[in-house]
Amino acid sequence: MIKIKKSAVLAGILGFTLALSGCGGGGGGTTDTPAAQPSDTPASTPKDEGNKDTTAEKPGLRMIMQYGLFDPKTEYVAKYIQERTGFNVEYELLPAENADEKLNLLVSSKDNYDLVKLNAAQFYNLASAGALEPIDELLESHGNYIKQSIKQESFGSATIDGKIYGIPETGAGVSIGEELVVRQDWMDELGLSMPTTADELYNVLKTIKEKKKVIPLTMSKDSLYGDIATTFGILTDWKEVDGKLVHRAEQPEMKEYITFMNKLYKEGLLDTETPINTAQKSIEKFSGGNAAMYKLAWWNAGTTIAALEKNFPEAKTSIIPYLKGKDGKAVVGAKANTTWYVAILKSSKNKEAAMEFLNAKLEPETFKGIALGKEGVHHEVKDGKYYPILPIFNDELNNASSFLTGVDEEKYPIYWQARVRKDPILQAHFEAFQKNAEGIIVVDPMSTAPPIEAVSKNLLKLTTLLDDNVLQFISGAKPIDAYDQFLAQWRAEGGADMVTAANEWFQSTK
Repeated sequence: MIKIKKSAVLAGILGFTLALSGCGGGGGGTTDTPAAQPSDTPASTPKDEGNKDTTAEKPGLRMIMQYGLFDPKTEYVAKYIQERTGFNVEYELLPAENADEKLNLLVSSKDNYDLVKLNAAQFYNLASAGALEPIDELLESHGNYIKQSIKQESFGSATIDGKIYGIPETGAGVSIGEELVVRQDWMDELGLSMPTTADELYNVLKTIKEKKKVIPLTMSKDSLYGDIATTFGILTDWKEVDGKLVHRAEQPEMKEYITFMNKLYKEGLLDTETPINTAQKSIEKFSGGNAAMYKLAWWNAGTTIAALEKNFPEAKTSIIPYLKGKDGKAVVGAKANTTWYVAILKSSKNKEAAMEFLNAKLEPETFKGIALGKEGVHHEVKDGKYYPILPIFNDELNNASSFLTGVDEEKYPIYWQARVRKDPILQAHFEAFQKNAEGIIVVDPMSTAPPIEAVSKNLLKLTTLLDDNVLQFISGAKPIDAYDQFLAQWRAEGGADMVTAANEWFQSTK
């Protein structure tokens, strides 16, 4: 069970610095976004039938939101929410820099903010400081739509010391983002079959290098794991082994994976610039005809394939199905983490109204309108699927996700897919990736964990340390025999504490 500090009190929050979490908002200079003022309702305000109560009958609310490049008071979705719920909400956006420090000042001010949208570190810190209201009773009395929409296990991620401190926003659900793609025209030219294992992949890459004189496989320094790593059992950050959580850094399979990748690197089968490649650089190599294979993210598919076809009209690509491991089975790892937490501040004078507002936004038709807009105006339905009507979908709903305060976990993954149907190539890749992964997804067992101090404060630092060293092992800058030495450093710099805390939570769930 995760405990909050009993000595933490709201009176002391002004001296509480969120930046100490290691997730602070950047360097010097503060770029403040002016507080949004209550907006007049222009002629373009949506005319859906919503809550019949007028805004005058309900208290005005103030909400702190994450940074965004938009003015909330001019947004279609903000006006739609106001009309449907009957609540007039004034939104304050956090700045791009020093966001945590600004959040701390707003929460400790006397301006009486009611609601706040937080990342995991911010949520843990404010809850620990006593700044957030436990909402268990409010959920029972005013949260019927929230409880219908959000799964009980998701609430576990917002539960600290047995109390719920926020509405967990899980986003669009579990989906797969990347998969290997290959120049099919070159595969056909060389008479190569689609690889199904790591060994077959090696043979394909070797033939391409010998015959085509191009980079067989390019990848970026920020995309080290995935298709190939899964064949060695490296799926997600955490893996359950014999009833315990093991971080990927400590999994013995990690050595096998980096040994294989080092072999590709030494033989020129893996791009020798991998340690410095950005995603854009790798995309340029693939679309420019200098690389045969690339682990493509579906959100980059439209521009990548369009650039390739512009450069080489005869080019064809194929998606390589997820490779099989030693046991002959293919698996793919995925995360299902809570993306944001929406909390009611302890200092709010409108706690019941704040919960009523959050609940009203998850009334089924209201939520559908937030996610998709109006049928026939913003979206249309074809073959049972939602498609955006452009350009109005982009113009009026591009920032809709910023206004989410929890989602219908069954319906939102369906509604959200309208956003991938803006481009046929992007849609085709997204849907193919999900179809290929159907039935073989393994979800990170830490996905439903609440923010844990030892994890939150160490995760970014340790992830960077691990990835930097993995790149050095793959490129040969460090011998793989030195992995145990690196692992000792990883454990000493917080890895051991992080693993212990993660397992304490994991055991508490059984």
